[in-house]
Amino acid sequence: MSPNADPPVCKIADLGKLKYMSQKKAAEARKKQKTIEIKEIKMRPNIDTHDYETKMKAVRRFFEEGDKVKLTLRFRGREMAHLELGMKLLERVREDVQEIAKVEAEPKLEGRQMMMVLAPR
Repeated sequence: MSPNADPPVCKIADLGKLKYMSQKKAAEARKKQKTIEIKEIKMRPNIDTHDYETKMKAVRRFFEEGDKVKLTLRFRGREMAHLELGMKLLERVREDVQEIAKVEAEPKLEGRQMMMVLAPR
């Protein structure tokens, strides 16, 4: 315990008990930690108001549970010609959850999908 003392001081310990106690401490630490999941919400650019409200209710519930939310907008067919509708929808989502969440990844287009990641404050 104190090798620099005169005379040196040491403690005789049970190695099995020491290993057991360290395992118990590690298991207790693992039990207390919260894993953050990423929940995904899929929408279309021409979503109706009631459908939008239902999706936003789910988003708020995910934030209360402490999870991150990934919003995915899927464009099909000629919707690709109107990407500004998707950006407008994601900006609306950002404004609606501004007080409870922050934008972690800005909206970006990947192929036929536009994605944005939000994290709880």
